[in-house]
Amino acid sequence: MMDALHRISRDPLGLLGLILVVLIIASALLAGLIAPYDPIKLNIIDRLQGPSVDHLLGTDQLGRDLFSRVLYGGQVALKVAFISIAAALGIGVFLGMLAGFGPKWLDNIIMLFFDTIRSFPTVMFALATVALVGPSLGTVIAVIIVTSIPTYGRVVRTQTLTIKSNEFVMAERAMGVSTTRILRVHILPNVIGPLIILASMDIPTVIALEAGLSFLGMGVKPPTPSWGSILNDGYTLIRNTPWPIIAGSIPLVLITLGFTFLGESLRDLIDPKLRKNV
Repeated sequence: MMDALHRISRDPLGLLGLILVVLIIASALLAGLIAPYDPIKLNIIDRLQGPSVDHLLGTDQLGRDLFSRVLYGGQVALKVAFISIAAALGIGVFLGMLAGFGPKWLDNIIMLFFDTIRSFPTVMFALATVALVGPSLGTVIAVIIVTSIPTYGRVVRTQTLTIKSNEFVMAERAMGVSTTRILRVHILPNVIGPLIILASMDIPTVIALEAGLSFLGMGVKPPTPSWGSILNDGYTLIRNTPWPIIAGSIPLVLITLGFTFLGESLRDLIDPKLRKNV
């Protein structure tokens, strides 16, 4: 772990990405300690204020402190991202290894499932599902899990098909080693690296999708703070004040840059062919 951090720190963009990711995660986890105000408390007297010592990012149309809402909105964004990505990874790894190592008919069924899911544009699938089920944080997480499974499953399937044709795997199968052991000892360790890179790159996309749904009023329900709902408020008030839009945009930009830079650095670290110091 320390060696990996040392290698990332030697890459300027990787170090910048790591710093941004740590700052965003820390600010979300410590929002209860850092936020100067209750993010849902109304204060009509101070509505639509600009940045000041009392309100670092200003206030919205209801007088709520935007800095506090941005911090608590980070909790929603990271909760959606980490839960959905972790669940999609787990299911995708299982189905991908099953498709790559199982019989041909099972591979065809799983690939048909992947192709069916991926045939729908993600945003349209999300909008249709939310319209049918109703807007909620659980619905957003479920949509992201379902639409992300094929991405990870295909990567794992490809890696599994490649590894299972190696001589050492064929030798172990000839010796009667169980499929479970082969998958756990030989297949899984070889697919984790590419998946970590892919997952780190997907986190900003997932957060942007949650923010987009919340912007459209189909994500988390008010008054729960969300970066998307802050942007929605800013859009309706753009002629009165620019600060809600700025407050909602800054964390989205920073988290996209952070995870993208960190993912690029991890790619160079995990894949020897892509290491910049070779």
